Amino acid sequence: MVTVKEAVKDSLMGTEATQMSAQTKARFTSNAVKDPETGELYMGPEEFITAIVPKNEDFHKIKREQYSILFRVADMKNCGRVTLTDWGVFENLLMKPDSEYEIAFRLFDVERNGTVRYEDFRRLYELNKGPDNIPFDWDCEWAKLYIGSRKKRHNLDYPQFSQMLRGLQGERIRQAFQLFDKDGDGYINPEDFERIVVETAKHKLSDHLLENLHTLCNISAGSKISYANVRAFQNMMKEMDLVELILRRAVEGSADGKITRSEFLNEAAKITRFSLFTPMEADILFHFAGLDKPSGRLGLSDFAKVLDPSWRNPIYDAQDQSSTVAAAKSASGHVLRSVLESAYNFGLGSMAGAFGAFMVYPIDLVKTRLQNQRGAQPGQRLYKNSIDCFQKVVKNEGFRGLYSGVLPQLVGVAPEKAIKLTVNDLMRGALADKTSSQLSLASEVISGGTAGACQVVFTNPLEIVKIRLQVQGEIAKTVDGAPKRSAMWIVRNLGLVGLYKGASACLLRDVPFSAIYFPTYSHLKKDFFGESPTKKLGILQLLTAGAIAGMPAAYLTTPCDVIKTRLQVEARKGEAQYTDLRHAARTIWKEEGFTAFFKGGPARIFRSSPQFGFTLAAYELLQTLLPMPGSKQETAAHVGVAEAASSIKGQLDTSPFARSRNALKVILDLDEDFGRMKLPNEQGWRSLPKAVGGSK
Repeated sequence: MVTVKEAVKDSLMGTEATQMSAQTKARFTSNAVKDPETGELYMGPEEFITAIVPKNEDFHKIKREQYSILFRVADMKNCGRVTLTDWGVFENLLMKPDSEYEIAFRLFDVERNGTVRYEDFRRLYELNKGPDNIPFDWDCEWAKLYIGSRKKRHNLDYPQFSQMLRGLQGERIRQAFQLFDKDGDGYINPEDFERIVVETAKHKLSDHLLENLHTLCNISAGSKISYANVRAFQNMMKEMDLVELILRRAVEGSADGKITRSEFLNEAAKITRFSLFTPMEADILFHFAGLDKPSGRLGLSDFAKVLDPSWRNPIYDAQDQSSTVAAAKSASGHVLRSVLESAYNFGLGSMAGAFGAFMVYPIDLVKTRLQNQRGAQPGQRLYKNSIDCFQKVVKNEGFRGLYSGVLPQLVGVAPEKAIKLTVNDLMRGALADKTSSQLSLASEVISGGTAGACQVVFTNPLEIVKIRLQVQGEIAKTVDGAPKRSAMWIVRNLGLVGLYKGASACLLRDVPFSAIYFPTYSHLKKDFFGESPTKKLGILQLLTAGAIAGMPAAYLTTPCDVIKTRLQVEARKGEAQYTDLRHAARTIWKEEGFTAFFKGGPARIFRSSPQFGFTLAAYELLQTLLPMPGSKQETAAHVGVAEAASSIKGQLDTSPFARSRNALKVILDLDEDFGRMKLPNEQGWRSLPKAVGGSK
């Protein structure tokens, strides 16, 4: 009502630009008392504290009497009263962007001439520090850099004073560490670390942190705390606001509203221009936030225990609940989205597989022709080597002969490669560590092997039709009147069971091939070419990685491919008929020797390596060019703090009286007991001259 009355009065009577706002007047009037002699409204220390204390302040970290420090700043005439004019000036001061430091400066500017004398500063400090607190050496080298040596002390203006205050807490921690490091080995006991933090930063930390400070030694193997641990702890606590920005952005991008340490560091790298947080600092943050949750995946309510000094801010719980609700809503559509993603990957894999197969099909035809030669003696063989086979195919059948049977290959290879790529992606996602998203080598091998096994459903019918079409031109040149069969005739003639002839050999080839290929490809991209969340590889690098990975996979599985080819090719007159995998292997060994198992090995390398290089490069390129609708794209490597800050705009207490609490936190960096009421036999503010706000 007071605010309304003041606003109505201003609107009726008019206001001058130099006058204070109606809200300022109303806040003063609602808390001030009237002088019985003059009738003037004023605030004493108690009324002033009531007016400036932020809403819902419980004086848990900063005691009520410590707010009286600010009364000394507002009382410009040093008369023990704050008038309406004084109040307007103080509120205006709170509105300044650097009000926290300016309030501290005015507190120590005893003569109010715009400078702080060392003598005044030191005297106020000595009168207000706790009697048993850790001592601070004001003659240290650090202090001399700001205030000069004993013989050359100089006054500090506002920029110099505020900069000194900013670095003071770090120097206090350094001196305290040296005091407790009795043997000079760079380590202190957990209880000493706890005392250092309580005396230098208690007013800025949560109860959860203060109660568990001694556990910091658990982030390393030893039972003591190093200076590196202490500095990392201080740096993390000092950058709380930036930590909160990073955490909020990282959690927003998480499906379950929780993040890991690596996800925090990745988000920090996007927001900050430099790697602002070290691995040790991230370890400390996740250690204290996850003391009761060893899983490593933490939500905002976990971090609230570290970030918010009261850790009762409802913002965190509200966001965690909204994340939970969103996760519950999305659960119903998760199955449908998984199906759509699988269909999307299947489609891209089909296109990529057809492209890769077409590019290397002539090499595949040469490989099949060589593997089908059964003669052990040179005179019995139609082709001497891969090059001779290529030349004879072109000479006898024309260039189109190199693409005999390509159509069923393209039709069949699409689902084959799609199944292989999709199953590999699904298995890698299922076997990845839930906390770190890392995949062990064994899991990579299992993922690849499973993908290879699943593709045999399409591979075997495709292979047997393709192989019979590929050797058809060769038979036509050696056997007079040999009919030319179509792919459909071969399918009808073989029947469903016949299409899976040699499936065991096909399985024996494809499982180890994929088990070798996919882990090799993944590690070449990551370890050799340096792929990372912030670095995308180019087409040439993807092709190279795919081609190199295909070489050992192709050559080591050649014996199985030879057996499969022999089982699936229709035997000619006079040639042995293989009954099963074991019979084929024994017969080839007996009639042609061990080297026969590696027939077409080089051609297989030249075919498989580039084919998978083309296929995977096309697959990853298509994923970039044709992203799945509704999927989140990777953001730019650097986002910036300003953009990140917009995500929490309006959620924090930005009222002027929240700034008064922040100003006290800056002053309390000097000493935790600053401004507390002294015992009757102790000196405090009341022992100071009136010029400093005392009672003498």
